[in-house]
Amino acid sequence: MATEPTETERLLAEEAERERRERRLAEQATEPAEEHAAERRADKAAYLTEKLREREASEEEEGS
Repeated sequence: MATEPTETERLLAEEAERERRERRLAEQATEPAEEHAAERRADKAAYLTEKLREREASEEEEGS
């Protein structure tokens, strides 16, 4: 039986998808301002992904 993903795992998946979507938008942008905004959103999603991975590692240590 498959286990339900933890909140952290769910958030990781959401942020990874958000980063991919924003990188695609940046590539497709027709205006420099649009491209810059999408890149900033993608960078923010990447930062949040990194922090969520740290949280996940901490949760695993606590569970050990």
